[in-house]
Amino acid sequence: MPLPLQGLRVLDLSRALAGPYCTMILADLGADVVKVEPSPKGEMIRSWGPFADGISVYYLSVHRNKRSLVLDFRKPEGIALIAELAAKSDILVENFKPGTMEDMGLGYDTLKQTNPRLIYANITGFGRDGPYGDWPGVDQIAQGMSGFMSITGTQESGPVRVGLPVGDVCAGMWTALGIQAAVIERMASGKGQRVETSLLAGLVGMLNVQGQRQLTLGDTPKRIGNDHPVICPYGAFEAKDGPFNMAALTDDMWRKLCALTGLDELATNPEFKDNTARMRNRDEIKRRLNAVFASRTRLEWTKDLVKLGLPAGPIYDMADVFEDAQVKHWGMVETVAHPKLGDIKLMSNPLRLDSIGKETVRTAPPLLGEHTAAVLRDFGFNDAQVDDLIGKSIVQTGEAQ
Repeated sequence: MPLPLQGLRVLDLSRALAGPYCTMILADLGADVVKVEPSPKGEMIRSWGPFADGISVYYLSVHRNKRSLVLDFRKPEGIALIAELAAKSDILVENFKPGTMEDMGLGYDTLKQTNPRLIYANITGFGRDGPYGDWPGVDQIAQGMSGFMSITGTQESGPVRVGLPVGDVCAGMWTALGIQAAVIERMASGKGQRVETSLLAGLVGMLNVQGQRQLTLGDTPKRIGNDHPVICPYGAFEAKDGPFNMAALTDDMWRKLCALTGLDELATNPEFKDNTARMRNRDEIKRRLNAVFASRTRLEWTKDLVKLGLPAGPIYDMADVFEDAQVKHWGMVETVAHPKLGDIKLMSNPLRLDSIGKETVRTAPPLLGEHTAAVLRDFGFNDAQVDDLIGKSIVQTGEAQ
């Protein structure tokens, strides 16, 4: 079966993480993503460690299934080439500071004149306009201003950033979703459109119950560590060999938990009779449960809890994650040949579609300029034109040409 986005050509001018994460999703789903990188060193993320034989692990994490074309952004001929490529593309993705693309003559209003079907996606820190429209934005700034850090950590720790660049990833996912919606709309209208979000907006859009508490009740959520903000007991507990997560979501689950742990008296105690009461007495419940959980291992407790229908699971480090039986069963790690590193393991796309199957990694993240000549030929340039662009140093070829 053809891949879902097969036949769509994506011009990826983005850098760092939000844009590349977006285009990686599109590439996983079958789009031909051309990663346009500035010469001579390419996208900034290539210089971020750690490294494997000189290759950035950070780069490897977000560039599977793409092709690399390198050109000189400083030359007018390089900018003209981007405009020419955009005229033959379905989608363009960029995450420069607001106004940068317009200053280069590559803004949406300009490019849509020659390609009205172009879907033009841009990701910014805070949006293209408004009070912060000209501010540069990065993940941790957005985490702080979105409220994410205010509800992450404990009262003792103070605000804590999420352990991954969730603002970048979230914005990338929202943008990929918006692009696909625009593709569907274009099938009816025949016209492209601008798709945009920001790191700040993407995170605010994910605040769900915590944000709604503020809007509806004026109740400002606090940091509560690993406990659930509105359900008890639900959170991290301590077993004999370390922490694990467990949730008793209903009164029936609560009674089953009490029976399993030998705390039957809590099930009938009015102070713990329902979730509202349990939330008032969260600390006492946690103390009593941890005293029992300390007698056995986290895996033993997990198995018994799951048998009763209660969600539970150990808290893993990264080494544990990739050794987990379910992670392996779902195929979340794939092996692909890299032109310099040999066979490498990469994370898989978590979506499973009949047209894709479990193998979502088709090609390794490209070497710098690995596909420059091939991409230009695919866009209709003949050999003489390609050689001329190379000879004038407008484009740069890579070591695997």
